[in-house]
Amino acid sequence: MTVPGPDDDLRGAHLTGVDLRGARFVRADLSGVVMRGVEVDGAEIDSPWLVESGSLLVNGVDVVPFVDAEPDRRFPGRELRRASDPDGLRAAWAALERTWEATLARAAAMPPGTVDVQVDGEWSFAQTLRHLVMATDTWLRRAVLGVEQPFHPLGHPNEEYEADGNDPSVFAPGTPAYDDVLAVRAERVAMVRDYLADVTVDDLAVERRNPWAPQYPETTLSCLHTILEEEWEHHRYAVRDLDAIEAGGQPAATSSV
Repeated sequence: MTVPGPDDDLRGAHLTGVDLRGARFVRADLSGVVMRGVEVDGAEIDSPWLVESGSLLVNGVDVVPFVDAEPDRRFPGRELRRASDPDGLRAAWAALERTWEATLARAAAMPPGTVDVQVDGEWSFAQTLRHLVMATDTWLRRAVLGVEQPFHPLGHPNEEYEADGNDPSVFAPGTPAYDDVLAVRAERVAMVRDYLADVTVDDLAVERRNPWAPQYPETTLSCLHTILEEEWEHHRYAVRDLDAIEAGGQPAATSSV
């Protein structure tokens, strides 16, 4: 099997009559890719930035508006994630909390070990919750509140965190107890709720420092929007994987990447 590396430059390549069945593209830049006369049965595209990145034409139809609208239909309250005033943000967070509460209850009712199963090498349910702890620590505690050492040890970093030269040792190694994960996650959810309870229009306009790219200024509002986007996108992943686990039957206690 040919496995192109991150340094392989395939820009401008012409692939004609190539069999790509089962190929997997991870963190690949496919902007401007043109496919003609292709077989796409069962193909899957997952792009969290699809709405922001522009258009996606399928048989001449821009499907981005449809793709963005369907999760709003499935998860009432998701459409509030771009709210721009205090009351709207409070309503957005309340809707998100209700959605996650239902999904947490669903996971709790599934067979033991479900929360630690990784589907297709993706994060497990527990790892997803841990990553959302880190997201809150990054965009609320660090960017908005200015906490110098914002990260809880049970947070789960992404690859970009380490790629930016950050120290991964601030996070606990191994697999922590799920009850501990739930406790920290609940604390972070309450932290956002408490912050939104008192936020004002003036607060939302305050300029903040982007924690990953200091050269690009943020506002309190844009930081809160990032938290909401992280929450809804990772909820989508979590539900997708719980569906896959249910469809596959009883999971093993754990599954490695």
